[in-house]
Formats: sequence, C-alpha cells, structure tokens
Amino acid sequence: MAHGETSHLDLPRPIPGGYGNRLFLYILRRMATAGVNDAHAVNAMIGAFGRSYRRPLVLMRAMMLELARSATRKILVAPCCCARMTADEGVLMQAVGTAVQDPRLAYDHVTALLGNDDALGALTCLQAVAQAHNDLGRPLDLYAAG
Repeated sequence: MAHGETSHLDLPRPIPGGYGNRLFLYILRRMATAGVNDAHAVNAMIGAFGRSYRRPLVLMRAMMLELARSATRKILVAPCCCARMTADEGVLMQAVGTAVQDPRLAYDHVTALLGNDDALGALTCLQAVAQAHNDLGRPLDLYAAG
C-alpha cells in the first residue's frame, strides 16, 4: 500500500461515521504507513476491544499482508489525520462493509481495488475482519451513524 502526501491525493469522500468504521480506517492507515506491527495500531485495538483485541488485530494484519501481496497496483491511503478518504479507501470500506452480507459485490470491489481478478484470499480476509468486528460490537457498516 502506498502512503501519499495529502496535497497529491484525491480525497473524494468524507470518512464514514460509526466507531467501528473509523477504527478500521485508522488501523488501515497506521499499518499501511508504519507496518503491520505498529504500536499505535495495537494500542487502538486494545482500547476498542479490551482483552479481545488479538483476534481482530491478527486478522487485520493478515488482511493488510494479503492486500499487499495480491495487489497489482498501488493502493492510495491518506494520512491518519485526514478527515476524508481516498477513492481506494472508499472502495475498501465498501468491500469490508458488504463482505459478509453480499460477498459477490464485495468481491467486485476487491478486484477493482487490487487490479487483479484473483482476489478470493483478500475477500476471505475482509470477511474475517468484518465478522470479528461484528462479533465484538464494533461493526463495519459504511452507512453507520456517526
């Protein structure tokens, strides 16, 4: 994943409402810029999930590594402080938000994001992350209220 300077990014969408969505986006941005073992990402997961943080953290790490492995194009990610999303972040949020309920639609989003039709591994990771968030009370729903 590529981290770009704000002045060079097209930021067409506001960040979504809902604690789970904002947490996901923050962790995504931290791991994209500082690596999957970033201490700030871990701390945010502990704060959000308490003692149950390990499952969503490990799944988020696996998702990030799978996205990086299978992408044939750069995925643009905004800085953590940015109040808007890149188009790529928006597509990823749509994919993770529909991964459990509508896997075919999510698969279409993931293939577009990755620039690769071989996205089943990435979709499976998104489904696992979404399910973990749902199970632990921090659902990923792009249309959640603020």
